[in-house]
Amino acid sequence: MMGWAIAGLLAAATLGLMLWPGRSPRGTWELVGAALLFGIAGYAWQGNPTLAGAPRNGQAQAAPFDEDMAKQRQAIGERFGKAGQWLVLSDGLGRQGKTQEAANVLVAAVKQEPNNATLWLGLGNALVAHGDGVMSPSAEYAFRKAMAIDPQAPAAPYFYGMALAQSGQLEGARKIWAPLAARLPAGSQLRAELEQNVAMIDSRLGGQGEGPLGGS
Repeated sequence: MMGWAIAGLLAAATLGLMLWPGRSPRGTWELVGAALLFGIAGYAWQGNPTLAGAPRNGQAQAAPFDEDMAKQRQAIGERFGKAGQWLVLSDGLGRQGKTQEAANVLVAAVKQEPNNATLWLGLGNALVAHGDGVMSPSAEYAFRKAMAIDPQAPAAPYFYGMALAQSGQLEGARKIWAPLAARLPAGSQLRAELEQNVAMIDSRLGGQGEGPLGGS
């Protein structure tokens, strides 16, 4: 009970400081409250205040957070605003190895904003990370949802194809990447990268691809 009392006091104190007039914009109050609720939920799930402290050297370490992936996602299609705030919170959990919680944050986000392609894309990436790089039906649904909401944006098909390739689904990745590369501006860095990826896939498949990219 003492552990719960301390957790409650800390949550109340943190919320009070964050919401003190002038300390935090009103638009971020909802995000602050969500972060505290996730913290308390995590304590309820894993916390055990009756256990004595002990070193953790012998425990397995969580897979490192993919910083390059986060930067690439931001460069290609991530937007500022409320969607960005959800993604920052999810990335923070991912950096701690809490991949399930990172995905749950974005599940809550898409429930609030079901027509936000950026959030659906973030959910797809988070689910792939939670599956150790394996494409799940839920992740595939999230990627396709992002593509359906904003069919002209390159971010969703780019990361969808990457997830397919990492899962060993090379033909599926090619079917996503080839049309995307063909509609990107000639000479763009992203198009050059995709053309190289498609060429590598064709080489791996022994020349059984669907032919050269249109406009290459």
